[in-house]
Amino acid sequence: MNDSNYGLGNVTAVLGTQWGDEGKGKLVDILSKEFQIIARATGGANAGHTIYVPNPLNKDETAKFIFHLIPSGVLHENKTAVLGNGVVIHIPTFIEELDTLKQYNIDLSGRLFISDRAHIVFDYHKKIDALEEEQKGEAKVGTTLRGIGPAYQDKIARRGVRMGELLDFENFSEHVRRTFIQLKALYKGLKHDIDDELKKLRDFVGVIRPFITDTSFYLNKSIDEGKTVLIEGANGLHLDIDHGTYPFVTSSNASVGGIITGTGIGIGKIKSVVGIMKAYVTRVGSGVFPTELTDETGNALREKGGEYGSTTGRPRRCGWFDAVVGRYAVMINGLTSVNLTKLDVLDELETIKICNGYKYKGKKLNSMPSSVEMYKDLELDYLELPGWKTDTSKALKFEELPENAKKYVLKIEELIKCPINFIGVGVRRDQIIYKN
Repeated sequence: MNDSNYGLGNVTAVLGTQWGDEGKGKLVDILSKEFQIIARATGGANAGHTIYVPNPLNKDETAKFIFHLIPSGVLHENKTAVLGNGVVIHIPTFIEELDTLKQYNIDLSGRLFISDRAHIVFDYHKKIDALEEEQKGEAKVGTTLRGIGPAYQDKIARRGVRMGELLDFENFSEHVRRTFIQLKALYKGLKHDIDDELKKLRDFVGVIRPFITDTSFYLNKSIDEGKTVLIEGANGLHLDIDHGTYPFVTSSNASVGGIITGTGIGIGKIKSVVGIMKAYVTRVGSGVFPTELTDETGNALREKGGEYGSTTGRPRRCGWFDAVVGRYAVMINGLTSVNLTKLDVLDELETIKICNGYKYKGKKLNSMPSSVEMYKDLELDYLELPGWKTDTSKALKFEELPENAKKYVLKIEELIKCPINFIGVGVRRDQIIYKN
């Protein structure tokens, strides 16, 4: 298992392939042991990675950590974490995560860096998020209301405020006030005490200043020096602003493209791209979801899988594994391998379905439709496989899985046209199978 970090190479990216919540955090936590630097490239505090590890204060207990911004690899000693330029950062949330880690005697001084080019999410962005959702009425996207979209809007509109500006707080404050005046003109219902927010941010400057640096330079220099880097993706391919089920998507590139632009690491330096796929699929919020189960089976998957959002607590919609979604993610991201997660959640089912194709008005589709209207008239082609009715959570090797569970994994591998090298059978670090 230690052999050349599972054969992944010195620079590896881990990406979600469905609609987020696939279990990226667990694999990142496991792989982080084999890498020296763990970097986050995109998204903001709308993403949540839940990790179950031995309690640092009492090894006989299990501790649950939920990370919204800080890469989960920091739970390993002597690992360096990076928040890249593509991340949008809500500073109070970042400070809360620092404080939580300190409660477990985990100090990130000298081993966490934040890009000076990363944009800041302000509390007024959260209010704009809510105003925009309200205005959309029935066309609501179902965002987490964490201000992510409005922060990216400011970035693209070239009025955004970046982390490096905090180093000169007076100029920073002037920029924030100018931006807020523009936004008040755009959003008539926006009410916010900008002076109060700036006062709170001033109190954080001393804490956050030591973390700010040019992370693109740091990462590339580290790679040139022979260090290993693991890049942690956020959200999932089908929430990607370009390749997802638009407009029900996030506001950044959750694909491999976001990894490159969000870190400043050239594509030629990335040796492996691992996609995370849940053994069924889930989606939180609004938007198309072809294989959704609205019956007792869907409810059972939600309860057995603990399918409630780590950021909002909202119940996730559940459905059968969708190989069309999987193949599309393999193609767009150039995946070199896959981690199939939560296989154990299917343990009690008599039969299990896999969607292997879409038809629209009788015509077979080769890829995901671009129009959400087309999804209303999709016909789904399902394969039905027998379940295994056996506990898989104690399996340590692929050969130890029930025969029908092995057939299910191999069938998905065949349909998505990408090797499945990791199989999750529980939430703990040790509940993962490595399959060559």
